[in-house]
Amino acid sequence: MSTPTHRLTTAQALVRFLAAQYTERDGVRQRLIAGTWGIFGHGNVAGIGQALVENAHVMPYHQGRNEQAMVHAAVGYARQRGRLSTQAVTTSIGPGATNLVTGAALATINRLPVLLLPGDYFAAHPADPLLQQLEHPVEADVSVNDTLRPVSRYFDRITRPEALIASALNAMRVLTDPAETGAVTLALPQDVQAEAYDWPGEFFAERVWRVRRPAPDPAELAAAADAIRSASRPLIVAGGGVHHSAAEDALRSLADATGIPVASTQAGKGSLRYDHPADVGGIGHTGTAVADHLARTADLVVGVGTRHTDFTTASGTLFQNPGVGFVNLNITAFDAHKLAATTLVCDARAGLTALTEALAGHRVDAAYEAEYRAGKERWERVVEAALRADDDSAVPTQTQVLGALDTVVGDEDVVINAAGSLPGDLHKLWRARSPRQYHLEYGYSCMGYEIPAAVGVQQAAPDTPVWALVGDGTYLMMPTEIVTAVQEGLPVNVVLVQNHGYASIGGLSESVGAERFGTAYRHRVADGSFTGAPLPVDLAANAGSLGMDVLRAKTVGELREALRTARASDRPTCVYVETDPAPTAPSAEAWWDVPVAEVAGREPAVLARERYDREAARRRRHL
Repeated sequence: MSTPTHRLTTAQALVRFLAAQYTERDGVRQRLIAGTWGIFGHGNVAGIGQALVENAHVMPYHQGRNEQAMVHAAVGYARQRGRLSTQAVTTSIGPGATNLVTGAALATINRLPVLLLPGDYFAAHPADPLLQQLEHPVEADVSVNDTLRPVSRYFDRITRPEALIASALNAMRVLTDPAETGAVTLALPQDVQAEAYDWPGEFFAERVWRVRRPAPDPAELAAAADAIRSASRPLIVAGGGVHHSAAEDALRSLADATGIPVASTQAGKGSLRYDHPADVGGIGHTGTAVADHLARTADLVVGVGTRHTDFTTASGTLFQNPGVGFVNLNITAFDAHKLAATTLVCDARAGLTALTEALAGHRVDAAYEAEYRAGKERWERVVEAALRADDDSAVPTQTQVLGALDTVVGDEDVVINAAGSLPGDLHKLWRARSPRQYHLEYGYSCMGYEIPAAVGVQQAAPDTPVWALVGDGTYLMMPTEIVTAVQEGLPVNVVLVQNHGYASIGGLSESVGAERFGTAYRHRVADGSFTGAPLPVDLAANAGSLGMDVLRAKTVGELREALRTARASDRPTCVYVETDPAPTAPSAEAWWDVPVAEVAGREPAVLARERYDREAARRRRHL
């Protein structure tokens, strides 16, 4: 008996296939590709565009304004849904496709799934070159989409309709693999998109991709447990893998049973609630004093789902105990082997649960527990001082903006940020109340991520208040998806902090002897320098022109009221505030390596190099 076939174009077949893909973990099933973002041009309008029209009943479509921003929105959606559901992004050929590269890099670096469907040149070459084609004199099969290869976890160019079958299945395999996931790119030549083929009916059957939870190897588990039992000053570093695995309860059980303190990376913050006795806050360059002290004196560091980036390790200078060892619990062997660690390659929840059982009856010394709890109390007083504003009529500082927001949000709210000086302040000071509340993209630290990511998070959690915290520099990078929020009726909140320049890089520039060059928004004067009054730019008016409700706050009291109004609104709302530039955030507790000019003719750079040499001399290679 012959297998029924369906005569469809390649694009129609792909959209119908995507609508039938599901994930399942712990008995919960959901759509893998929940919708498709798109900006149409030649290369996708007659293929994917037509297919989305024909299949609108099974594949929701979302209109974006910038291709990079569409990827950010899909990534925000995927992170909020625990990597179990994501969205697709389709673009035209040429600049539409190359605009995907930054978003793809962000997704892959952060290990978050997103499906990219850029149009591509004619596979049959009926006209050569065509509009927007990059001609390569010796490699005729190269297109601008090849820029997506190094930032994709899986890449294929579909040059025949039937080639889609194997490639689409591989794409789903990578998107749902907790160890391999990231950006997946299927480049679609525009003639192939429109070409018809007799597709086997099985291709469109519902397919469930079970997201595995690999258990720890018994020998690795025993070695990890032995290392923890032998340590007198162990420290857990919780990374983003804790959230991706939904392992927060398992981590809390381990901390409750053993008394081991837990520090967190930017991606892992919120793994324990801020007021849990074992939570000592952020670690590394933007970490807390208590966490970084524990890291310097720890004789064992247990990394859970962390990549051990330079911000976490203070560029290799943080873990200073001469006998320090490492245990890395990670679902990827690549990350587990970092820092010459004892490895525990498994799912974070499965591994933490097994460790808790293996360590039954073991608890850290009471004096160590009392030490870090006292340090936590001291740091909480620092936090209170930074967030508190005693005068409601004063212009708020940046940390007081966070303090005002802290008084307004509920446990369920999501706070989004990615770049500038806010990530450091948030990592040190934010009191994360729930696992999804602290949404920092710091793997790529991409300016412009916040607003489109807020759109994606709001789609994933429609009843949740969502806050995008942006500085003026980040806002100017990518405000376009405000229009998308208005169009989609998504009540995202944007807190726009105006400090007239790149505050974070300005401070870094000063510290490395570059004298804040090129970091302020000021008028250019006769000698070519940028001095004088701030530019007469009204970003609040810009947000209003794009369709947001705008609330201007000049004082601490007005700010609190504006935030409360925004949270209660059912419309996209911008709270605009100019801040007092006085530094009120605690200083960095650990170093970060940014090389300084080895020779220079200006004193600030010479002095900065002397400081750099002193810090760099403390670097260790853990072998």
